[in-house]
Amino acid sequence: MLANHNGAIGAHADQATREAIKTAFIKNVYSWMAGGLALSAIAALAVVKSDFLMVNLIMDKTWFMALIFSELALVLAISFGINKFSASTAGWLFIIYSILTGATLSVVLLRYTPVSIFQSFIVACSIFGAAALYGTYTKRDLTSWGSFLFMGLIGLLVATVVNIFTAAIWLDWALTYGGALLFTLLAAYDSQKIQNIGYRAAEMGMEALSKQAILGALALYLDFVNLFLYMLRIFGRGRD
Repeated sequence: MLANHNGAIGAHADQATREAIKTAFIKNVYSWMAGGLALSAIAALAVVKSDFLMVNLIMDKTWFMALIFSELALVLAISFGINKFSASTAGWLFIIYSILTGATLSVVLLRYTPVSIFQSFIVACSIFGAAALYGTYTKRDLTSWGSFLFMGLIGLLVATVVNIFTAAIWLDWALTYGGALLFTLLAAYDSQKIQNIGYRAAEMGMEALSKQAILGALALYLDFVNLFLYMLRIFGRGRD
């Protein structure tokens, strides 16, 4: 069946065509996610190798805070302004975000030994992979999780800010394990949401589908990076 003027195949496409489009969409999402993680790793390594950047990020808090606020602005721009951008612009914003996140992570990773970073990464990959597989293949509808996970995320952010001032050890560990659980559930939820978008992919134009792939990649990227950071807090060992 021929595509319409928006590049969509249409609701009456045969099953094989719809399945092929869904598979291509999901591969695109995970390709963007993997590419973002690779860029972050390269950026983190480049910053660590640069004495100038490391000194400024560690000694001058203005640089570090500028990175944090820039990342937040980019996440909000992509998440809430995706329909205002072209797919190409959204892609570049995601690339820039991934690089800035890598630069920020370089400061965090410097506190831990390489072995414990690798171990935490493997654990995070295993947990994320299991959650993503569950979200992809479960017959259970996880849509109802959305509101609870959002409230959990808000609660986590508020409690984290409170703990900055209280520095309570018990709250710190509760936030660590609670955060790890929250982002594991989010990985499953977002994986199923991406799967559901894939089922509707044939009705979407190529431009809209490309934007959804970037949006989905951003969600999974955030799930994985946050899960990794919580695993690092649990398993990471500080440098001597």
